[in-house]
Amino acid sequence: MVQSRAATVAQYLKDLPDDKVAVSKKVVAALRKAMPKGFVEGMTWGMPTWEVPLARYPDTYNGQPLMYCAFAAQKNHYSIYLTSPYQEPKLMKRLEDGFAANGAKLDMGKSCVRFRKLEALPLDVIQEIVGALDVDGFISQYEAARAGATGGG
Repeated sequence: MVQSRAATVAQYLKDLPDDKVAVSKKVVAALRKAMPKGFVEGMTWGMPTWEVPLARYPDTYNGQPLMYCAFAAQKNHYSIYLTSPYQEPKLMKRLEDGFAANGAKLDMGKSCVRFRKLEALPLDVIQEIVGALDVDGFISQYEAARAGATGGG
């Protein structure tokens, strides 16, 4: 993964190669617009992220804020990291259907949605998925996933 040393999202976007700027600005603007209140925008792991602040939820497995969504302009593609679809089958189905309706195949790892051209990305569906959980809903989803992973709950 290509990581930036930028301290702010604005600097991240400014530092991108010219051929990555327009798509990156459009995706970041769409994510910002859809982001529920309570998530905090920042730069973590060298990319723009939207997270649950530690002041709101300090009990994380790694001591870092819970990452809800992130974006990265990679060398050969773009990535949107969405944590909720792989934990919620309805959101995953919506994401798959959105790509299919857009005439594209979903290229996704555990949470990383990869795309090469903006036209292949169903940005309205990405916004719908980002807006699907508020902070409390995301924390509940996270806690349920952690309880399942540890056998608790």
